[in-house]
Amino acid sequence: MHTPIGRRAVLQAAAAGPLLAAAPAPSAAAPRNLHADAAWLDGEPPAGAVEGSCWGVAWPRGVLRETTPLTAVTDSGAAIVVQSWTLARWPDGSRKWTGHALAGALAAPTRVRIQPGRPQLPDVPIRVRQSDDAVEIENGPLRWRIARSGTALLAATGEGGTALVGPVELVAELRTGAPDGPRQALHGHIDGIIVEQQGPVRAVVRIDGRHIADGEAGLPFTIRVECFAGSQGVRIVHSFIHDLDPDTQFLSAIGLRAAVPMRGAAHDRHVRLATGADTMFAEAVRPLTGLRRDPGRAFRTAQVEGRAVPPVAQMRAPVAALLDRIPAWDAFSLRQCSANGFTLAKRTAADMAWVDAGEGRRAPGLAYVGTPQGGAAIAARWFWQRHPSELAIEDATRDAARLTAWLWSPNAPPMDLRRYHGAMGMESHAAQNQGLDITYEDYEPGWDSPKGIARTSELMLWAFPATPPTARLQALANATAEPPRLMADPAQLHAAGIFGDWGLPDRSTPVRVAIEDQLERLIDFYAGEVDRRGWYGFWNHGDVMHSYDADRHQWRYDIGGFAWANSELSPDLWLWYSALRSRSPQAFRLAEAMTRHTSEVDVYHLGRFAGLGTRHGVQHWSDSSKQPRVSNANYRRIFHYLTADERTGDLMRALASSHEALRTVEIGRKVPGAVRETLPAGVIEMTFGTTWAVLAGAWLTEWERTGDARWRDRIVAGMDSIGRLPRGWLTGSAPYDLASGRFLDRGAKIQLSHLNAVFGAVEINAELLRLLDVPRYRAAWLDYCRWYNAPKPEWLAKWGEPFGPRNLREAHSRLTATAAHAAGDAALAARAAAEFLSGDAGLGLSLADPRRALPGGGVEWPGISTNAASQWGLAAIQNLALIPAALDHGPLRTPATGNDATA
Repeated sequence: MHTPIGRRAVLQAAAAGPLLAAAPAPSAAAPRNLHADAAWLDGEPPAGAVEGSCWGVAWPRGVLRETTPLTAVTDSGAAIVVQSWTLARWPDGSRKWTGHALAGALAAPTRVRIQPGRPQLPDVPIRVRQSDDAVEIENGPLRWRIARSGTALLAATGEGGTALVGPVELVAELRTGAPDGPRQALHGHIDGIIVEQQGPVRAVVRIDGRHIADGEAGLPFTIRVECFAGSQGVRIVHSFIHDLDPDTQFLSAIGLRAAVPMRGAAHDRHVRLATGADTMFAEAVRPLTGLRRDPGRAFRTAQVEGRAVPPVAQMRAPVAALLDRIPAWDAFSLRQCSANGFTLAKRTAADMAWVDAGEGRRAPGLAYVGTPQGGAAIAARWFWQRHPSELAIEDATRDAARLTAWLWSPNAPPMDLRRYHGAMGMESHAAQNQGLDITYEDYEPGWDSPKGIARTSELMLWAFPATPPTARLQALANATAEPPRLMADPAQLHAAGIFGDWGLPDRSTPVRVAIEDQLERLIDFYAGEVDRRGWYGFWNHGDVMHSYDADRHQWRYDIGGFAWANSELSPDLWLWYSALRSRSPQAFRLAEAMTRHTSEVDVYHLGRFAGLGTRHGVQHWSDSSKQPRVSNANYRRIFHYLTADERTGDLMRALASSHEALRTVEIGRKVPGAVRETLPAGVIEMTFGTTWAVLAGAWLTEWERTGDARWRDRIVAGMDSIGRLPRGWLTGSAPYDLASGRFLDRGAKIQLSHLNAVFGAVEINAELLRLLDVPRYRAAWLDYCRWYNAPKPEWLAKWGEPFGPRNLREAHSRLTATAAHAAGDAALAARAAAEFLSGDAGLGLSLADPRRALPGGGVEWPGISTNAASQWGLAAIQNLALIPAALDHGPLRTPATGNDATA
């Protein structure tokens, strides 16, 4: 029986406070030749492809003081321009992670080394000037002006103050009443701006605001404008929150529009649209090529190359006299309505017909319009992957063209985020649990809304003094579609002691070769499935499916909780640890896209569910289970620190207070035996793994980013109070006082859940035990690790009845390995190896490639599920790090198909 808890018990527990022993002191002596290296994920990028780049590097505890300046050098030791800042600190105040910015350059170094020293400044550094009404960024001859209010986000001028682009505005369109209802235009209005970095290599300005129409405000946005020295462009990180009523308001377009001054005759106005990795639609508003009468090679060549043509008087007769008879094309549109097809069209006026100008498969996502006196280009990353998208050029014959990157095309059907099935007969919890029983999806009215989800997109905007060569625009298109990315050296990251238990790829024995082969195959399989199964679209891109239907040879996209994975059982962590140890471009790109999705679309950013995420389902928001285990900062940390991405930092900061949502949102409301109603105000029932460990990841991140000891103290309060429970971590769940951050003893018996350790608890505990010396907690966690998978006779001898079920035995082998490694227990290590290699309730290790071809180019992996793949991958990586020798002597068997790792 549970012991009732009164307010006195809560106050006494809070007053007791944690007993925090001093953490081991770091060595005061810094190693010689201190440095941190980074290399390009995809090899050295082509000349001109780097428009600026950011990355993060890690440092061992105690070696890098806050005041130590950092410089960057190439392989040859030559100094290169860099800007550095602190991302996180160790408990002793030394720097743990530093962020770095590389300037835009024509030639990027093969590798970059960060080391102590005076940083090299750019020849022409970025300068930021602030006034009451604007922020101005000076980057060489370019001046970018960012307004503090109004609808005009930014504008750029060149030499002599020549206007090149602007105003740049946020635009959107809404249909009300029904998807085919009347159209309503929205425009972004700025509420405020913050200068986050001021150069000399990189400047960053954050712009916050809302979209407004007819006095109504909605669709809150955050825009970051990033400017890198040496670049003619700015990177724009565009984030918005969908706060519309899904039943009556249908967002039919959203994007970014720039005005581009057009100077000169129509035949000297140029349009460029990237149509492939090495192809470009390159035409003029009024063409001089292909005419019945030839103006002359010099004119044709100049127009095709984007230069001013010679004086019209030098044209061959009769072309000069008949120029006005050549149609001038006013608008151009490239529409990517699916991942596998785009159309290209142009027209002479709004009341004239569109003329087909081409079609293709996957456009990189860049458009340019301009003249020899100046122009602008815009590009969107993941352009075809996040269809329906569009690049539009309008008013090309007028004084100012309109250049628009539509993240959702107004020529596609509107977003329809209504529920996908009826709710009749599903009013009672009994009926809802029946639905959960048959389709594995939890439904409850009012808990399936998309209101509060978000999406972040990455764009580039360039201001040019003249039309660039087509090859230059092609390089920029490709670099936006797949930006060159620096990543820190995995061996140095591992030596720095970050992110818990993992190791570098190891192929020194046959068993380790088999494990490493399967790790690589799984990444390759999922990368292939994304494309083969078309896991694309504005709201879907980045996520993967949960479970496979072998009868249909199809992932279960339409079966409740078996559809989109929504981070279930930590695929984010599996992909990031795979990238962390190998620097695999394939793993990194999968993980990056997943983080951009799961941190935004699967999480609520406003409203009553703010800070919580949605369990796996047919729509990313349709399941009524809203939990911290999905919003999980542990899934974002690696991306943030490897890339220094500010948006992800914002999202994790918001999660630091997400425990407050649990005051009003009962995440265990359908769990039999829930005890919330018996608890005092401000006390909730909280699981140790799927909730507390998840929240601890957010608190740890905020502590190490800010140095604010309140977050450390909240973590320690939870650790110490778990350690004081008679059964420690084996208790599984206990009342939690939100004010003090402490768990309360209600005399609960052992209650094991197969989910408690598989949402980042293993990984975050590996970090916490290295950072904080809380002996009671360490003992409680290691007890849990030793006993979860324990054989029944041993369990009964220690704890007695009940023994209870044990799911995910293969996945939990890494817990056994953790206990074995901590105790130096070879017998326990052998047990962990046997558990892992058994494949029990998991994926299993295949000695040969298990993939098989399907008709039409499909591929299957027998017995696959994302749960199984994710947990096998994490167990493989951690067991290789903790018990490598035991794995070499463990029993190998070929797994049977159809293992069920459903959770």
